[in-house]
Amino acid sequence: AQGMKVLEKIYPLVGQALVVGFTGSPGCGKSTLVSAFIQEILQRDLQVGVVAIDPTSPVTGGAVLGDRIRMLGVVSDPRVYMRSLAARGHLGGLSAATSRIIDVLDAVGKNIIVIETVGVGQSETDISQLAHVNIVVCAPGMGDDVQMIKAGVLETADIFVVNKSDLPDSKLVLQQLRAASHTGKNPNTQVLQTVATTGAGISVLVQTCLEIKHQKKASTDEERAIRVQ
Repeated sequence: AQGMKVLEKIYPLVGQALVVGFTGSPGCGKSTLVSAFIQEILQRDLQVGVVAIDPTSPVTGGAVLGDRIRMLGVVSDPRVYMRSLAARGHLGGLSAATSRIIDVLDAVGKNIIVIETVGVGQSETDISQLAHVNIVVCAPGMGDDVQMIKAGVLETADIFVVNKSDLPDSKLVLQQLRAASHTGKNPNTQVLQTVATTGAGISVLVQTCLEIKHQKKASTDEERAIRVQ
């Protein structure tokens, strides 16, 4: 009850932040990419909120906090606030909980809020409805592109990122994703290349997110408000 009172009071302050969702199969360098993405945002002197949906501990049922450990370099910055949530094997009420956390981070002045999910599947297609920009991360040699399409993530992606694009077969993955994006429901899906470990392509990724924001933000905010009522 106390929490709902807080949400009611902050409601007039909500709706300013850009919400960006990241998903991708294990091994694609997603957490490293998110870390580089946050560093680029900080260089633009913006405030960042991170909601990391982590794997669940089989002992305690809580979040394993793997993403928090991998992103220690950026979460120690006072302009970054990170909150981990346990996936617990299913999305369930997590969508509403995540939306409320987003609202709080938005109300306290975070300019960009990043949602990082545990992998690819139904949880990710559901969580994508909370984000203004949905990013699907792939990597060469992992067959990610095929798995993404099977999981239905193709229909929700605004941006496909071929990370580790300095590796062999990256051009092949790039071509496959560009071909696949034309068959999806979103004709504006973009395919970008990054090397998260060196920072290559990160600035373009951030700028593309900011441009998509203006196209989608209003309708997504309305959908999110309806879903959590």
